[in-house]
Amino acid sequence: MPAPARSRHRPDVAVLRIGHRPGRDPRLTTHLALAARALGASRLFLHPPDPELAERISAVVRRWGGAFEVVGVSQWKPVLENYRGGVIHLTMYGEPVARTIPRLKNGRRLLVVVGGAKVPPTLFGLADHNIAVGAQPHSEVAALAVLLDRLLGPTPNTRFRGAAQRIVPTRRGKRVVRAGERRQR
Repeated sequence: MPAPARSRHRPDVAVLRIGHRPGRDPRLTTHLALAARALGASRLFLHPPDPELAERISAVVRRWGGAFEVVGVSQWKPVLENYRGGVIHLTMYGEPVARTIPRLKNGRRLLVVVGGAKVPPTLFGLADHNIAVGAQPHSEVAALAVLLDRLLGPTPNTRFRGAAQRIVPTRRGKRVVRAGERRQR
């Protein structure tokens, strides 16, 4: 029996990071943005805004390509209320990810909300889906990576448009090719 045809539809996924603490959380939020970009999200709404972090991610996009952007927002609630698409809250208290993925794959636009240490209780009621990758304490970066991988599938390629450089996958060592170069390092 042949395998079922895989849908080519990939929803546009944005991420909303609430509760970022500039000066205190830059590494964690940077990793969240990098994972979101690499695994297929189109943008990160960052609450509260952190222009320095946004510029660091923009530099990554300029160097490695793609169309990912960081948008600073002073209030997170209007982003949810005005978003035209499904809202997913990643929380260890939600429904198991495996149970909800089939419904989410049909969405055209999805907003994944990733909170910090203390999430406002109202968020649970504002989200269309409260989803858990595990009912144990875990990293929000790991949770986002698992969700995006299951939702969007394996990263389709390692080349992003407009890249100034790209990695050539190798079994051992490192190879980076700059735009316009033919030889590999």
